[in-house]
Amino acid sequence: MSESKNENIVWQTYKVSAAQRAEQKNQQPCVVWLTGLSGAGKSTLASALDSRLHELRHHTYVLDGDNVRHGLNKDLGFSERDRVENIRRVGETACLMVDAGLIVITAFISPFRKDRKMVKSLVKPGQFIEVHVSTPIETCEGRDTKGLYKKARSGQIKDFTGVNSPYEVPASADVTIDTSDNSLEDCINQLIDYLSKFGYIRTQPKAL
Repeated sequence: MSESKNENIVWQTYKVSAAQRAEQKNQQPCVVWLTGLSGAGKSTLASALDSRLHELRHHTYVLDGDNVRHGLNKDLGFSERDRVENIRRVGETACLMVDAGLIVITAFISPFRKDRKMVKSLVKPGQFIEVHVSTPIETCEGRDTKGLYKKARSGQIKDFTGVNSPYEVPASADVTIDTSDNSLEDCINQLIDYLSKFGYIRTQPKAL
């Protein structure tokens, strides 16, 4: 009879708590989860938000859909099963980063509500901020910087979100942003206003 793979694993606790790590950084750690179609502007928003928070001397890290597939998730494809596992691994990684006191910004299509709900369940209440980048598919397809929509329309790519695989719009996103109607600066200001309003960040740089 084989042993359960979790039978002899216990959670190791350490003297420095998550609250102490967050206090040291003078911020409320959280996951800013950007979800939307390919070409919606998620990576652009993530990079710009990361830069703005860095200017405010906050401690951040960006997890990007393409980047994690070069390492952490390079063994995964794009079937529904692999995409679910992709988000699960990212969620677990983000959870550890939140425990370290960081503000984690993620840029993933993450098309399925149940997967986003799963990630939300990994962190404490209030630590998951769902941002729906609601840019219309016509705009996304018009950008098509990677040529993915063209390949999907021609049948070269299967299970492509918005073409031959569904995108489930968030039922109640914390923030909704349409990059086709707003400048990048306006979009970032909207996110900064939210993070400031609910006490995640300061809006003035911390003195050195």
